[in-house]
Amino acid sequence: MKKTAHLFKALSDETRLRILALLTQGELCVCDLMSVLELPQSTVSRHLAYLRNTGLVEDRRQGVWMYYRLAEGDGGFRRGLQAILQEHLADLPQGKADRASLGTYFLRKESSACK
Repeated sequence: MKKTAHLFKALSDETRLRILALLTQGELCVCDLMSVLELPQSTVSRHLAYLRNTGLVEDRRQGVWMYYRLAEGDGGFRRGLQAILQEHLADLPQGKADRASLGTYFLRKESSACK
């Protein structure tokens, strides 16, 4: 029950929900998330660490860049919850706005330093 409570605590923060909604679009670099969320690296990284510790996201390092993606659910409850999040988070008004900002960001992004 403690792990479930920790999972729901992770979902109780707007910034973490926005990150999860953006990650429904696929793997993203921390710099991509910083740009769309308009938050400093330290804030984004802190929220990503929280999500990683709950098992909602996975990370990988490529050189100096960290990339994050939604984790595969490891149990029926977690898989079901993640399916609901993936299906509905991006459809919320803030999720739609962030998705549009991500699209604009990628269109104007000249440097592929973190890709």
